Amino acid sequence: MTIQTEPLGESLETEATIAQYLAANPDFFERHESLLLELRLPHINGGSVSLLERQLAALRKECASYQHRLDTLVEVGHKNDLLLERLHQLTLALIDTTDLDEVLNVLEDQLHDKFKADCVELRLFTPAELENPSVLDLSEQKGLTHFQTFFHKNRPQCSPLTQEQHSFLFGSEAKEIHSTVLIPIKNESIVGMLAIGSGDEERFQHGMSTEFLNRLGEVVSQRLEMVSEPGA
Repeated sequence: MTIQTEPLGESLETEATIAQYLAANPDFFERHESLLLELRLPHINGGSVSLLERQLAALRKECASYQHRLDTLVEVGHKNDLLLERLHQLTLALIDTTDLDEVLNVLEDQLHDKFKADCVELRLFTPAELENPSVLDLSEQKGLTHFQTFFHKNRPQCSPLTQEQHSFLFGSEAKEIHSTVLIPIKNESIVGMLAIGSGDEERFQHGMSTEFLNRLGEVVSQRLEMVSEPGA
């Protein structure tokens, strides 16, 4: 007896035609519901399941994925709300400052208490000093050479600092600081950087969002300009 088999090419062509037809007619199984119960699909753990069971399992998996994404978004939103509230409180506290010492005290208190910073340093220069560091003492001249790229980019930096940068910013505390955020401070009369250090090496990492840090830098820069003006 001779068994007739369909050539492989024709078989693939037939499957493609069926697939195209089903894709173009998504209501096909609504008109042929009995087929849904007869179709069997291999199960990942062996045996077989009906098409309806397979679809249900796929939907449950998809729903779980969407729920995870939603939970992540809610968590991120909650953290952002907390950051904005803390920034708002910091801004209100800065508004009440009247001189440079008060600005520095507010930054240290707020960043330590509300943002759990282990170390806060504010280094300020005039544009003329930054342009011509020779007017500064030798230690500051040497220290500034390690921040030329930072000042040129003029944006927050979360990437690891060099040993020289750590020493210049934190002095004797440098060995206790394992991750740092640098925020540029700039207005018409002042150029500098706000350094926030943490003993946790995972606290500030390269690639983290800098939107909040930009806002913080703008608030501090604006307030420093106000308290530097005559009569402020």
